Amino acid sequence: MVTITPLDASFGAKITSIDLANMSGDEWLAVEDAFHEFGALVAPGQHLSDEAHIAFGERFGKIELLRGDGRKAVEISNVNPNGSVMKPKEKRYQTLRGNEGWHTDSSYMPLAAKASILTAHKVPSEGGQTELADMRSAFDILDEAMKQRIANLSAYHSLYASQAKVGYTFKTGESYGYHTKGAPLRPLVKIHPVTERKSLFIGRHAYRIPGMEDSEAQALLDQLLDYACRPPRVYTHAWKPGDLMMWDNRCILHRASPYNYEEPRIMRHVRVAGEPESELVDTGPDDRADGFEPLGAPG
Repeated sequence: MVTITPLDASFGAKITSIDLANMSGDEWLAVEDAFHEFGALVAPGQHLSDEAHIAFGERFGKIELLRGDGRKAVEISNVNPNGSVMKPKEKRYQTLRGNEGWHTDSSYMPLAAKASILTAHKVPSEGGQTELADMRSAFDILDEAMKQRIANLSAYHSLYASQAKVGYTFKTGESYGYHTKGAPLRPLVKIHPVTERKSLFIGRHAYRIPGMEDSEAQALLDQLLDYACRPPRVYTHAWKPGDLMMWDNRCILHRASPYNYEEPRIMRHVRVAGEPESELVDTGPDDRADGFEPLGAPG
């Protein structure tokens, strides 16, 4: 029988006494219910194969393909195929460093992600943890004035913009997420399609609010993010090889912690696509790197 133990935070639970590759029907229902209730699940020592990792993800929905070759499980790593460690000038290295900012996966895509499922294969000697932050609790304890202020506000989400904020410029097609479909406009307050709980939908990819000056919009987004990502709304997972952690991108933010990038860190990632019926159809202006102006730039 699966054991579900709440984490020492406002959200999240550890699941043990279960083999995620060989669940009974009742065990699966317990895991699915816990995912919706707690927003994030930690399953130590699972050591899933890629096939089992993918099969577990497919229980939650259609897999979002992050590579052009159709692979459903992808490596998030600072190690090149030849075994060398990436250098700072390499684009994948820059992507990893960008991931050190709080974000939700694929909010910059026409269809935002539902869930992310990460497993550890090789971890550095220090650092490299993954942090999660609870946007449900963050919204709940906002004062009424702020709730009213943001109730009808939306922000554009762009991977071009979030990488530009930390000094990295990407061109269209250079990696996943750098597309020509415009920046999706998403509400700052999201209603979960299953639990109907409200949460903040923010993070580093949010960069512009219609009707506001860019500087004012960024100040508001920064204020909300700084407020939201504090204890007890934060959980930090120190990885061990074989661990699995998943989170609900509709209400949980995450980020990677820095580490010595001369040491290898190899993770496997499966991303579950969101539901089209819950998405906004409006998209913003072309936000490609070859036309993107950093916030505060003239014009």
